[in-house]
Amino acid sequence: MFETKLILSLVPVFLSIVLHEIAHGYAALKLGDDTAQRYGRLSLNPLKHVDWFGTIFLPLTLLWSGSPFLFGWAKPVPVNFNRLKNVRRDTVIVASAGIVVNAVLAFLAVLVLAQRGLGVSAAVFGFNLLTINLALIFLNILPFPPLDGSKIFFGWIDKPWARRYIAAERQGMFVLVLLIAFVPVVERMFGLTSFEMLDPLGWYMHKMFEMVFAGIE
Repeated sequence: MFETKLILSLVPVFLSIVLHEIAHGYAALKLGDDTAQRYGRLSLNPLKHVDWFGTIFLPLTLLWSGSPFLFGWAKPVPVNFNRLKNVRRDTVIVASAGIVVNAVLAFLAVLVLAQRGLGVSAAVFGFNLLTINLALIFLNILPFPPLDGSKIFFGWIDKPWARRYIAAERQGMFVLVLLIAFVPVVERMFGLTSFEMLDPLGWYMHKMFEMVFAGIE
């Protein structure tokens, strides 16, 4: 039973974050930078994309805590933005590629969930696939380093500010990890649950999921 839950929960996460990163690398390759290809990061092998915190520790911790919604990220694909044909325009395209892939996966999940007579396992898999991709889309449109939204924003601001903005990426990752690590402290201080802290989007999707199936029935 636990093994089935593990597969139905973690496979959608791995699939979504790996394809998200591959999309960045493939877009960069088409626009003049082969760094991801040279490092073997266009592979579907999930081991090449593992980030020990974002891909292993965080999803397993959320699963162990009973969270109805999992989240994670893969090791960022290396991109040399200076090798792109049109740095500002192509940076936006490369950053947007991962979001587009997540949108496609979310749409496919909706198509699966709309099928009548869907088995429980398929429904759980489809729901997990939908929620993780919607979460990735939501987070990555935010204009905060190191999220993709910061690179999209980079294409629309003046060059001097753009350089400073991108330079903040390393500090941004530290802040992001710190915020995630701080969640248990906030839970104890304010009496919130992990579900309320980490899963507002998951809660919303759960309610929408209930309404969709109520309409089908």
